Amino acid sequence: MTSPEPLLPIVAIVGRPNVGKSALFNRLTRRNNALVEDLPGTTRDRIYGLVEWRGRNLRIVDTGGLGDEATDPFGTLIREGVAHALAESQAVVFVVDGQSGPTGADYEVADMLRKARQPVLLCVNKGDTGAAERNFVEFYALGLGEPMSVSALHGRGAGDLLDAVLELIPEAPEEPPVEPERVRVAIVGRPNVGKSSITNAILGEKRAIVSDVPGTTRDAIDTSFDFGGQPMLLVDTAGIRRAGRIERGVERHSVQRAERAVDRSDVVFVVIDQQELLVAQDTHIAGYAATANKGIVILVNKWDLAEDRAAKPEAAQKVDAKYKFIPWAPVIFTSAVTGEGVQDALELAVHISEVRRRRVQTSELNRVLHRAMAEHGPPTIRHKKLKLYFATQPEVAPPTFVLFVNDPALVHFSYERFLENTLRSNFDFEGTAIRVIFRGRAEGTEEPS
Repeated sequence: MTSPEPLLPIVAIVGRPNVGKSALFNRLTRRNNALVEDLPGTTRDRIYGLVEWRGRNLRIVDTGGLGDEATDPFGTLIREGVAHALAESQAVVFVVDGQSGPTGADYEVADMLRKARQPVLLCVNKGDTGAAERNFVEFYALGLGEPMSVSALHGRGAGDLLDAVLELIPEAPEEPPVEPERVRVAIVGRPNVGKSSITNAILGEKRAIVSDVPGTTRDAIDTSFDFGGQPMLLVDTAGIRRAGRIERGVERHSVQRAERAVDRSDVVFVVIDQQELLVAQDTHIAGYAATANKGIVILVNKWDLAEDRAAKPEAAQKVDAKYKFIPWAPVIFTSAVTGEGVQDALELAVHISEVRRRRVQTSELNRVLHRAMAEHGPPTIRHKKLKLYFATQPEVAPPTFVLFVNDPALVHFSYERFLENTLRSNFDFEGTAIRVIFRGRAEGTEEPS
């Protein structure tokens, strides 16, 4: 697997918690990718974004806040993530809080940056306040050169900051050729089922922080990578909880982002814990993905911890029974620790993405459906029977079929399922939701002669 866009220079945003790093990231990328809350430590993982400025392209990485490792349970993990971001970056934006003035933590970060040896821009945020103006000269004591005053909230000084960044890094070479369309995979599940570990196993690096504390991942992290020549985009999302248990603020934002990640994905990895196979909340998450008409793969994770690792058939039977509303979704047993099943899951994602774009010839579609209805006739409803005039496939991703019939009210739900299964078995739509829409003859065109 290779890292995406290797020719674009990377600029790391670092600093202690709650100085406005994520707000600055959002301002520079002109998107709302990083969570912004008035709480220390909101960003824990590295978030990447693209910036276009004066005809040049950069990648900006937002990092977790560097705080007291003795009091922050994620302190060591965050510091490792920041060190990784520094190692791959060509320049650093060190963000400090102009309102508070330099703190002991700021001096510690400054010492760390001097050892990293990348060029550093000292960025005094919240510079549009009176306190920041009074404290500004004190930041010279950090020994990182002349500070720059910005306001991430209002955008003041953002253009000057990007001008200064461009002066620190060489001209980017020409952009690589446009890649084939990426397969977009969202990883969803309850908190602490191993989503971030699966992400790291796929990418082969510690891009997302992994912890035993439920709810560690709060941001949706888009990561581009290459799998066997196929460009892919992976989204590791915050754990989804029942609606009644979602708190306001950061967790509410995280759930919304997880759902949005599902909405813009091709394939969804629903991660469940092998020790808790039949949790109702898991089926709720899978149901959301199915309602969104996505491809779905169920990952039974932490299989390396199973008491009987040979009991896959029995476990698969239980999962199939619990997820009978999506019998077309394959089940893969995975372990982020050993790597078991990870390759299989990615191969399935690529295959399902291709299946979702499959088109069926209109003549073959009608032949299959008319034959199925002749062999297994529809039930009689109110002394009438359903008649199919004509079928067509107007859309892909998801595969969408429109059936023109005499009366859509005559379609019993069990017969609709029969026709859907007919389409699946004849045209191999395993792994993806498909849409079957029934329309009265007056709503469409006449059957071609």
